[in-house]
Amino acid sequence: MPHLTRRALLAHGAGLALASAWPGQAAFAAAAQSADAFLDDLERRTFDFFWETTDARTGLAPDRWPTPSFASIAAVGFALTAYPIGVARGYITRAQARERTLTTLRFFAGLPQGPGRRGVAGYKGFFYHFLDMKEGLRYAECELSTVDTALLLMGALHAQSFFDGAHADEARIRALVDRLYGRVDWAWAQVRPPSISHGWTPEQGFIPSDWKGYNEAMMVYLLALGSPTRPVKAEAWDAWTSTYDRDSWGESYGQTLLRFPPLFGHQFTHCWVDFRGIRDAYMRAKGFDYFENSRRATYAQQAYAAANPLGWQGYSAEVWGVSASDGPADVTLAYRTTGGQIEQRRFISYAGRGMGLYDDGTLAPYAAGSSIAFTPEIVIPALQAIKARYPHTWGRYGFWDAFNPSFNYPDIKLTHGRIEPGQGWVDTDMLGIDQGPMLAMLGNHRGELVWQALRKNAHLVKGLKRAGFSGGWLG
Repeated sequence: MPHLTRRALLAHGAGLALASAWPGQAAFAAAAQSADAFLDDLERRTFDFFWETTDARTGLAPDRWPTPSFASIAAVGFALTAYPIGVARGYITRAQARERTLTTLRFFAGLPQGPGRRGVAGYKGFFYHFLDMKEGLRYAECELSTVDTALLLMGALHAQSFFDGAHADEARIRALVDRLYGRVDWAWAQVRPPSISHGWTPEQGFIPSDWKGYNEAMMVYLLALGSPTRPVKAEAWDAWTSTYDRDSWGESYGQTLLRFPPLFGHQFTHCWVDFRGIRDAYMRAKGFDYFENSRRATYAQQAYAAANPLGWQGYSAEVWGVSASDGPADVTLAYRTTGGQIEQRRFISYAGRGMGLYDDGTLAPYAAGSSIAFTPEIVIPALQAIKARYPHTWGRYGFWDAFNPSFNYPDIKLTHGRIEPGQGWVDTDMLGIDQGPMLAMLGNHRGELVWQALRKNAHLVKGLKRAGFSGGWLG
């Protein structure tokens, strides 16, 4: 059989079923149609989040909505990724996407850079994690972030590959991306070479931590290796993988894999890079690829929720997903587990949650949703179950960021969200950095929309090859 997407396989299977009139065919067809309608709705709502909340004058995307907030450069990267998806789905025209993308890139290219504490948006080509929503300048005393700059640039590279036409504005888009990407001084961030630092502030200097695997920052090294102007040496990838065996490789809930407790670490780089069939030296030795690793991580999360070792309400094989997200409050309270024991439990507001790590009963729909390209067979039922069992998690732009069925404390002052009577805590914000990966992976699951574009990007291909990747679509 020729290569088919999962959606095509479902259609093919439905056709065979109708032809042979197997028992239960009507229920199967209805379920497939229902899943498609649900995903259509979710994808459109999540796209609208970026199209409607992003500032059309600057391209700045808010960190969260509807609570007033600063801009997140990572959210801008996901917004740039969203616009071509909107074109492919017919939500907006190519001309509309082109105009918004060009506006964004022009704005960022024109923002001032320098070592000062105020009046700048970045330094050495990197950008500050958060920017003022009006002027695009550094917000408060946030850090110059290497990984958030990488998220911004991955969205820019997606735009560069998508807008490949002869139109003058598409040529301008491609040139602006090269300009933004080319001015990043990756070697400057190798304060402890060959590793790359988490970031820098003018007040404190470099953050005393480097990006070493396995986590969300694969893209940092791939971009640094693929730079058209200031690439780092190939040994940087070896530094990245050097802690895999010590810190990451092992067993987790029936899976053997590179472990990272929050699911977003298994998803972010995959939003843009199609890792199916391509391997670096480490994964060649293990006999599978990073895509398979993320598939295993997703199944481990489902198994963790089914086992529910901490006795949280609502966790099951159908409802799962622990990752970085908002939470109810930073407070320790007496909690009655599903087994009936009374225990003191620490609840938290925003945190990089993960299974067995900072797990306070808070679930994030995007955590499951962003794995749809890896394991649609368990993700789609999970998203449908969350919406059906917890309808208060659903809003104008799809799922609210997170919910916690275990947090039923109406007298506690909340950091985020509200209490839904009888159902626990639910967020009242949506976060761009959480909406973004879900939309990107919906696009990849339903047509490889992002992967297809980035497979053509010469910079990304260069970065992958310099990291030692080969096979599959890389050749």
